[in-house]
Amino acid sequence: MARSMKRRHFLAAATAGLAAPAIGRAQGGLKSAKTSLRLVTLSHGLVQPWSLAFLPDGRMLITERPGRLRVFANGRLEPTPLAGVPRVAATSQGGLLDVCLHPAFAQNRVLYLSYSAEGAGGNATTVARAELGEGGLQGLTVIFEAVPRAPGGLHFGSRIAFDRAGLMYVSAGERYTKPRAQNLGDLGGKVARLKDDGSVPADNPFVGRTGARPEIFSYGHRNPQGLAMHPVTGRIWEVEHGPRGGDELNILKPGANYGWPLATHGIDYDGSIISPNKSLPGMEDPLRVWTPSISPCGLCFYTGDKFPAWKGSLFTGGLSAYALFRLELDGERVIGEERLIEGQLPYIRDVRQGPDGLLYLVTHSDDGGLFRLDPA
Repeated sequence: MARSMKRRHFLAAATAGLAAPAIGRAQGGLKSAKTSLRLVTLSHGLVQPWSLAFLPDGRMLITERPGRLRVFANGRLEPTPLAGVPRVAATSQGGLLDVCLHPAFAQNRVLYLSYSAEGAGGNATTVARAELGEGGLQGLTVIFEAVPRAPGGLHFGSRIAFDRAGLMYVSAGERYTKPRAQNLGDLGGKVARLKDDGSVPADNPFVGRTGARPEIFSYGHRNPQGLAMHPVTGRIWEVEHGPRGGDELNILKPGANYGWPLATHGIDYDGSIISPNKSLPGMEDPLRVWTPSISPCGLCFYTGDKFPAWKGSLFTGGLSAYALFRLELDGERVIGEERLIEGQLPYIRDVRQGPDGLLYLVTHSDDGGLFRLDPA
């Protein structure tokens, strides 16, 4: 069965049999090893939501994969999407994906969108910068494209995160073409590091190297769908999808090779061996590997006070595991893991900590929802 067919069957299975909770309903009695919690339904009616961001005025922005940027305000989903969103290639896994605010958004109103865009030769992971005005986006400018373009709609990656220096990291999948991840002249299968206007920092690891793209910060990635800055060390952490097995959690290092497809813990979808090597000299080993796959998506360090026992934990959505994963850390070591709200929601696509210290989730389905975790 083709990969796209597998995905369609998976999406159908993910939403079948999981009834959407009523808006405002708080489902209690949910347990964690360290606390009790409630799952609160905030909204339905989102079409394949992919990411969310919190505005300083209390509103939320939510991307929908078909190409809409929605606003959640005053306890409800605004009916009219924001204007000025770029045209996206909403095919298979592609479409409007991440949304990320500039670190100085309160002053400059600048935000970033990642999406798949069509052009000569096919589609590419793309990032645009714009200002949020009344009712929509203004001055939208494309600042990054993970070229070369390629046909098809798989493995766009497409998360955005900023570090303490105000530099921007963008993840791009290898577009389901394995060799791209190891090709330094290709931006597929890479994490790029950029200034906030899309230009290249002078200290990027491959600046000045013949045959290498200067935007590259790290390479050897398959389909990275989570980026987050560690609140203490300031380093960027990443999660990516393996094939059958071999999902990874990594800490990104400048110029480092994360192995795909030369080293992997996964096998191909038809059961064949991709590589006999799980580790190779000169390549970074994952901090955590999931086999079987959980399909990690979204990444969030918890720094709030509403769940004191979770402070310092790392959260990721498990798309195919129908669960939210909490990883307990000791510095840069994973020392524990638990599955939360397992079987309660289909296809958790993103997890973010809100300014109120609570956790917010979106679920990727045709009747997707916005949810919040509260202390019980």
